[in-house]
Amino acid sequence: MDFQYSAKTISYLERVRSFIAEQIAPVEQQALAQEQTADWTRWRVSPAIEELKAKARQAGLWNLFLPDAAAGLTTLEYAPLAEEMGKSLIAAEIFNCNAPDTGNMEILHLFGTPEQKKQWLEPLLAGEIRSVFAMTEPDVASSDATNMRATIVESGGELVLNGRKWWSTGLGHPDARIAVFMGVSDAAADRHSQHSMVLVPLDAPGVTIKRMLPVFGEYDAPYGHGEVWFEDVRVPKSNVLWDLGKGYEIAQRRLGPGRIHHCMRAIGAAEKVLELLIRRGSSRVAFGKPLLRLGGNLERVAKARVAIDQARLLTLYAAWKIDTVGAMAALTEISAIKAVAPTMLQTVVDDAIQIYGGAGLTRDVPLAAYFGMARSLRIADGPDEVHWGRVARLELAKYKQREP
Repeated sequence: MDFQYSAKTISYLERVRSFIAEQIAPVEQQALAQEQTADWTRWRVSPAIEELKAKARQAGLWNLFLPDAAAGLTTLEYAPLAEEMGKSLIAAEIFNCNAPDTGNMEILHLFGTPEQKKQWLEPLLAGEIRSVFAMTEPDVASSDATNMRATIVESGGELVLNGRKWWSTGLGHPDARIAVFMGVSDAAADRHSQHSMVLVPLDAPGVTIKRMLPVFGEYDAPYGHGEVWFEDVRVPKSNVLWDLGKGYEIAQRRLGPGRIHHCMRAIGAAEKVLELLIRRGSSRVAFGKPLLRLGGNLERVAKARVAIDQARLLTLYAAWKIDTVGAMAALTEISAIKAVAPTMLQTVVDDAIQIYGGAGLTRDVPLAAYFGMARSLRIADGPDEVHWGRVARLELAKYKQREP
């Protein structure tokens, strides 16, 4: 394997880096100044965000994550760009490369019918609408998909959906128009064929947004993580993605490259945080010494450097394996990076907050936002324990196969 960046990646990386420095960084704090209220109906998109998105699209820095839709980048080629985007809290959306829309666009691209692509994928690729992914449920341990209670029942040429979902990211966005709803369509089937995914317009009768959920007190306006109820929602059977019973397989395809994106953004965030830590620790003096020279802080810097590089190499390896042998053959590596990258970021941010003191807890610097992102990723991408458990099972299976 060769992790040397391709000429195409280097070209895009230089352009992305310049765009972030020249266009995004000067207005990022202003763009993030959203009113943090549970009343999502009052949320609005900053005009600065819309202006930046128009500039990014004009510059050809748009939909870089999807090989067949734009730049033609492989997972490994796109990974460094995701890392660069992670150094900003808003860059991923500016380039139309933010979750959950990337995952939803990917599965629409792979499994959508021509009609579904025309109605939903094309507006998503154009940045005209936003989408949500409705999977997690409040009444069960959602780390085990077999616990899912949401149902999909055939009724003539229609499907009737019922279920309570929460932590549906982007639900509060003013431009959110479509949800990918996952539910049980055949409880008697084997555990990997019970579920289906259905496209549900958010203005369909029976869809009710109940509330937005704060993460450490922040509502992440204008995107939001919401609770939404589906009560006897009727949609045409043509709204099924791929086919009934294919939900689990679609989810696996969605969670492969998407986790590379998440993890590389976390690595980029950690690089940014480490820079802030070093600059703060070098410029502030206590007890006659720079903060970096006190309390084992130099060792923390060294450990952060090593942890970031380790996470990057593991993630690039996972990306390379996805490109060469497919996501299903890279399950160990994908599970490993899901557990490693967010935990690494959380540790680096925690050390930086300690260096910053009280300032690290405020909105004056992005540390609290990065901490919230890191801690929530350790749940949102599936609990750490699930990922470590999968790695262990796959490792043990190697030896079981060798037994006579």
